[in-house]
Amino acid sequence: MIRRGRAFDATTWLGPLRLPNPIVAASGTFGHGGEFVSLCPPGRLGAVTVKSLAVFACEGNPPLRTTEAPGGGMLNSVGLAGPGVATWIRDDLPALEASGARIIVSIWGRSADDYAAAASALLAVADRVVAIEINLSCPNLDGGRHMFALDADATAAVVRAVVAANPLPVFAKLTAVVSDLTAIARAAIDAGATGLTLINTLPGLAIDADRRRTALGAGGGGLSGAPIKPVALRAVWECARAFPSVPIIGTGGVGHGRDAAEMLLAGATAVGVGTATFADPRAPARVLDEFERWCRRHRVRASGELTGGLEER
Repeated sequence: MIRRGRAFDATTWLGPLRLPNPIVAASGTFGHGGEFVSLCPPGRLGAVTVKSLAVFACEGNPPLRTTEAPGGGMLNSVGLAGPGVATWIRDDLPALEASGARIIVSIWGRSADDYAAAASALLAVADRVVAIEINLSCPNLDGGRHMFALDADATAAVVRAVVAANPLPVFAKLTAVVSDLTAIARAAIDAGATGLTLINTLPGLAIDADRRRTALGAGGGGLSGAPIKPVALRAVWECARAFPSVPIIGTGGVGHGRDAAEMLLAGATAVGVGTATFADPRAPARVLDEFERWCRRHRVRASGELTGGLEER
């Protein structure tokens, strides 16, 4: 029971990283840099994960790139559009850094060498960012043909390449669309990943029946938002039970403080807020406020008390 007047401690240890709270802006939803500074101060959050960057610039997929999905979800087929690591460092990092954010850089590539090159390019700013997230599981790039996270060996090869190229902590972002997620997770961990990010969007399709075409320009897309929360919770729960000492950023369908509490109870160490940001640019900060109020109501003394706190039935 919490003592009267005792302050709630939101401090979170994400592996070697000390964060002021467990709420993280998820990759792909908070832009490349300072876009949200005036609406949702990045420094208030535990960390900000920037939109995935390759060592090269990428135009992304043709429009339409996003559309609504049933149940409050969203389908996107942005296709990992971005300016490339070097341009991001020059043009976008300074504003985000000035906001006081703890910055996690998400990287992607079409080969292990691409990932290694992106990680190497980040060596120049290794003292200005806190971690690297390896996007191994984007379902809307080249029709999903480059989802390294579908294969344990491919996952391990990319993680090893990144770990060899940069000493920053590394989080492997995996997909739930596999028969044995823990086998893929184990491959990433054994290859040197500090932790996991679970999960990415799920492959989906929207159809414009009147025009007899797919709604998105590239065909399929990635489903995110509230409909995928049960899948994300299950993925976090399974991996947390299999690897209790490995830090996990749980993301997928988090839109309220109670969702964040659920993700921590499933075994996450930190919680990513993603799609909710499109409807409400202040969503990550709002989720943080709601989460802290939820903890106080339930007499939780520290956010770390919740991690893995599900009671066995």
